[in-house]
Amino acid sequence: MVDWIILTAISLVSASLAVQWLLPRQRQRGDNFGLSSPASLFDAVFLFDGDRLISHSDIALEGFESVRDWQDLRRLLHRDFPTFPETPERIRSEGYLVIPAIDCTVERDVLCEWIDGIVRVQLRESTDCPPQGQRDANDPIRLAMEQAPYPVWLLDNQNEVRWCNAAYVSLVRKVRDQDTDLTAPLFPVADDDTRLSAKTRVSISSDGSDNKLWFDLTVVDHPEGHLCYAVDIHAIVAAETAQRKFVQTMTKTFAQLSIGLSIFDRNRQLALFNPALIDLTTLPPDFLSCRPSLSSFFDRLRDQHMMPEPKNYRSWRSQMNDLLEAAEDGNYQETWSLPSGSVYSVSGRPHPDGAVAFLFEDITAEITLTRRFRSEMDLMQSVLDKLADAIAVFGDDGTLALTNLAYQKLWGDTGEAGFEQDSVLDLTRSWQEHCAATPILGEIRDFVKTRDNRAEWSGKLRMRNSADLTCTVSPMQNGATIVRFAVDEQMLASQSLHQISA
Repeated sequence: MVDWIILTAISLVSASLAVQWLLPRQRQRGDNFGLSSPASLFDAVFLFDGDRLISHSDIALEGFESVRDWQDLRRLLHRDFPTFPETPERIRSEGYLVIPAIDCTVERDVLCEWIDGIVRVQLRESTDCPPQGQRDANDPIRLAMEQAPYPVWLLDNQNEVRWCNAAYVSLVRKVRDQDTDLTAPLFPVADDDTRLSAKTRVSISSDGSDNKLWFDLTVVDHPEGHLCYAVDIHAIVAAETAQRKFVQTMTKTFAQLSIGLSIFDRNRQLALFNPALIDLTTLPPDFLSCRPSLSSFFDRLRDQHMMPEPKNYRSWRSQMNDLLEAAEDGNYQETWSLPSGSVYSVSGRPHPDGAVAFLFEDITAEITLTRRFRSEMDLMQSVLDKLADAIAVFGDDGTLALTNLAYQKLWGDTGEAGFEQDSVLDLTRSWQEHCAATPILGEIRDFVKTRDNRAEWSGKLRMRNSADLTCTVSPMQNGATIVRFAVDEQMLASQSLHQISA
């Protein structure tokens, strides 16, 4: 009996010494070990017999008073150490296990050891005790992952984050807050179809803000779940949005134009057109929406009789090639007279990135007006040429605008206009060479240049051949002046009789 009591006492003393050996001495530090609890947990140690907590260091009581078994400790460590084993059996099978923190910027880990049937769990600084069997802190592969400039994280099969790099941590704290749960995924969980794709464009929003951040998300299969990569493309999306708005604005502007517009891209396919092109060319909208090629577009115009009919079709293709080359140089400009009587002005202009634009403008009204004006001018000239009096019309700037046939015979003018129009000064000097000296020519110059108080007046001129002329100066609208020279018929008749009698 005494021997049994002695053996029991020795066993208790040995167990007490073993526990004291497994538990470290308490050290005072002010860090909370990266956990949510405000208590200091530096170098805390827990001893488990199976799932049951049998002992712990004194410092472990601060913030961990509720720990009674393995699941209690796992529940408290899960947020910062999501890979902490669900049961101690894994530690028993491996013997030694180091669980890193989810935040790679935190240099702390959890050390789990199997020692003679006891599981020892220690919260420690990973810099003080390099983990056995783990990658060295200076390992290039580890540094490449942890210090990558874009977010990288490991998502397990339960869609929880088990590991992330510094860029991911920084992004989470920027979007959410500083004390957020890193195990909750920041990005939307991709479905099976998305995981098979190379890239998926996703967006996330900051808490309390509608501003979106855009990323290209790539998901790669991993034995423990999925390895995810996110590349910031916010600037690209912003540029695409600005470009889309610009195109929409330009499209709305083009829609209001009366000029038909067709833009062909570098592949010579129709990329953009406006409604005016449909009205002018009568091409079906479905045909234009199918993005026809440049040759198909002009072939269809020819079939619709919306362009001049070529003399022979064999030279048609070569003409189209010449047209395209001229448009690329910005030199294509033609007037198309259509069989319907309409007249189009067609021009080709080069655009950036090898594109070519063609503009179609209906100038039928302008051409008709020009032709009508020219016809009226020809009629007026014919009327003036029938008059016996010599007539000269000056514009408001003092230059000669019109003369008739009698004027040309009287003053020896050919009626051909040069590069510079004759002024009233030049003409009066020319008249002076055929007339006797008279102040009337100076008065004509002053009258043509005068703008106010103008009234019709007349005077007599004597030609050097002794013919008398009656010069009548009359104001016209818009500052123009008409000068009319009438030959004195009685004087001319008497001179003729005198010459006959002589």
